[in-house]
Amino acid sequence: MIIQRILFTALLAIAVAATQISGVSAAEKKPAPAKSAEKSKSLPDPVAKVNNTPITAADLRKAFTAFKSSPQGAQTPADKERDAQLFLLNQLIAGELMYQVASKTELKNREALVEENINNLKKTRFKDAEEFQKALKDQGMTEKDLRELIRRNVVIDTYIEKMIVPKQTVTEVEIKTFYEKNPEAFTQPEQLRVSHILITLDPKATADEKKKARTKIEDLLKQARAGVDFAKLAQDNSSCPSSKQGGDLGYFGKGQMVKPFEDAAFALKPGEISAVVETQFGYHIIKAVEKKAPSKVALEDVKPKIEESLKRRKVGEAVNKTLEEARKKAKIEVFLK
Repeated sequence: MIIQRILFTALLAIAVAATQISGVSAAEKKPAPAKSAEKSKSLPDPVAKVNNTPITAADLRKAFTAFKSSPQGAQTPADKERDAQLFLLNQLIAGELMYQVASKTELKNREALVEENINNLKKTRFKDAEEFQKALKDQGMTEKDLRELIRRNVVIDTYIEKMIVPKQTVTEVEIKTFYEKNPEAFTQPEQLRVSHILITLDPKATADEKKKARTKIEDLLKQARAGVDFAKLAQDNSSCPSSKQGGDLGYFGKGQMVKPFEDAAFALKPGEISAVVETQFGYHIIKAVEKKAPSKVALEDVKPKIEESLKRRKVGEAVNKTLEEARKKAKIEVFLK
């Protein structure tokens, strides 16, 4: 949803779906250290008011707990925690402002959307109900808290989708100008297609096991260079799943393979076969199949993505403008210093 890409106020995103940032299940995260949690308790209540609607100390504590369990928050030193709390409070204020603006738009199916979001979150982020409940507990939240956050997000998202998104248009001139001013973003780097044969080697392999693996790969190299069909050798001998495709790894660019493999592969001309290459996976023989020189992607091929990106930017700018206008008219009281 667009609002989750624009505002930090979607506590749902940090509290329960923090896996998008860290790549680790929220259930695996450790609670914030006791010292940090204790310090975060020294808060006025409420911490702020937006048009007389309070933002409670409990709201800020939940946001702070979620923040501390994120990779960025975990690295925040104790003497910077108040700064982090003030930053989070500013986001909560922005979220409350946006919610107040969005609440003026009629939304008939709100509860159905809330339920859909809850179910989708449970299915896509957690393996079972136990992991879901543990994640909530780790963040100091209840399912009721989460439901209310989602309800507010649904209201805001719907407002943006109905009232802001349709007004943002991207012209052909804007698309072309962006394409021409950012050539590096649309240049396809050199690509290489190779096939390989892999004889895996356990990192704890004995000297005798290493010798046997080396002898086998060198024998396969002799056969390959003698003209024996490389694909057949790979199918019959390679430990890599690519053996089913005759060792074909398809196209890849620099930075996608481990360095010893990449260096050896890109040094080859199409049709050439490498010497034995050792990586952490074992011993390889690499055969270069085809090289594609760097090339510029045609405008027509990237036009939809450029349009989407530019529209997303305009939506973000429009949301920020909406917030700025709401702030000018609002009565905002901040009690946290």
